[in-house]
Amino acid sequence: MLKQYETVFIMTPVLSEDQVKETVKKFENYLLEKGAKIIHQENWGLRKLEYPIEKKNSGFYHLFEFQADGSIIKDFEVQYRRDERVIRYLTVALDKHAIAYSEKRRNLKKENNN
Repeated sequence: MLKQYETVFIMTPVLSEDQVKETVKKFENYLLEKGAKIIHQENWGLRKLEYPIEKKNSGFYHLFEFQADGSIIKDFEVQYRRDERVIRYLTVALDKHAIAYSEKRRNLKKENNN
């Protein structure tokens, strides 16, 4: 049974645009290789952190929304810990209300962009 997850991770602010894209692609490929279905992803860009992490005050944020078997989540988070470019991450399982909210938010964003 596939569950829906959302993961946000923050990359160190010293990365170039190419390094950010390369890091995102690495995690995207990992999910796809493990049979996950990526529903949506967003690059939130460089943002100020609420508090310093590893003496850094900002970071590149990225969000993945995906469906996957729960057994891959632990290994997926190990990939985050092993990558020195990632300074924080959070993965949560979405319930039906969160899924509905995410769909509504995406549709509203599409309408505003058109």
